[in-house]
Amino acid sequence: MLTDAASVVVVGDRESDIYSGFARRPAGVDLVVRAAQDRALVDDASLFASAAAWPELRQMPVKVAPRRVGDRGRIATVALRAGPVHRQAATPRVRQDRPGDGVDDAGGGPRGHPPANEEPLLWRLLTSIEVGDADAACEIVRLYRLRWRIEEMFRALKSDGMGLEETQVHEAERLFKLAVVGLAAACRTIQLVDARDGSPRPATDVIDPALLPVAEAIGPTLEGKTERQKNRHPPHSLAWLAWIVARLGGWNCYYKPPGPKTMRAGWAQFETMAAGFAVATTLHAKSNVRIP
Repeated sequence: MLTDAASVVVVGDRESDIYSGFARRPAGVDLVVRAAQDRALVDDASLFASAAAWPELRQMPVKVAPRRVGDRGRIATVALRAGPVHRQAATPRVRQDRPGDGVDDAGGGPRGHPPANEEPLLWRLLTSIEVGDADAACEIVRLYRLRWRIEEMFRALKSDGMGLEETQVHEAERLFKLAVVGLAAACRTIQLVDARDGSPRPATDVIDPALLPVAEAIGPTLEGKTERQKNRHPPHSLAWLAWIVARLGGWNCYYKPPGPKTMRAGWAQFETMAAGFAVATTLHAKSNVRIP
């Protein structure tokens, strides 16, 4: 439970740039929010102009997520800046006519020069966490980037996996339980997608050890004649299991790598085959029982 946590960090995109969220945040709760408004500061400067004038702390690589179909994303090398700001209260516009009673935030973020025909990456991040050096600023960027993982989880819960938004359940308690089950399934799907290109993690991070013989039996039947159709990952690794599940989901080992939909379909097939494997094992054991 979050009530038992020593501290909580809430990460939000631009729609979370709300003054009262900072001014009224509970004790033990910090915010990392992407700025949407060029707000006025108490020294009559503007937020965006002040951030642009801060000295560069370092350059860092940032993975930019795909924005359209066929886009593979890119790695942007960006300049990182950070500094303290003290905002005026309750106005998204630059105001010069009133003193402020705002809250102290550390603002700033990375900016870089993009390739041709690409938009520059510019994140202005506001946080209530103290940012004293370049390492602390990098940590704020890392926390903000975790927001994309939340988006991937929602996709796996909804359109790219469970279809949770189509449920007809209206009772709050039942809907909550369904969401918990769905969240566990979506987490498993994302873990399999992450491991598709190789992972040192064990397969038992996703499946029960008792299911390893099932994967061992299924795996060889999915391999083809070419090298690209072989499972080259170490046995019992998560990458090895992800390959098997992806093949069960219809991946042909060519073209684009398997995504959440493929992994979700493959896992459903794996569960069905595992159930059949369990029945066959039980019947075989019973057939070998001798009655004195």
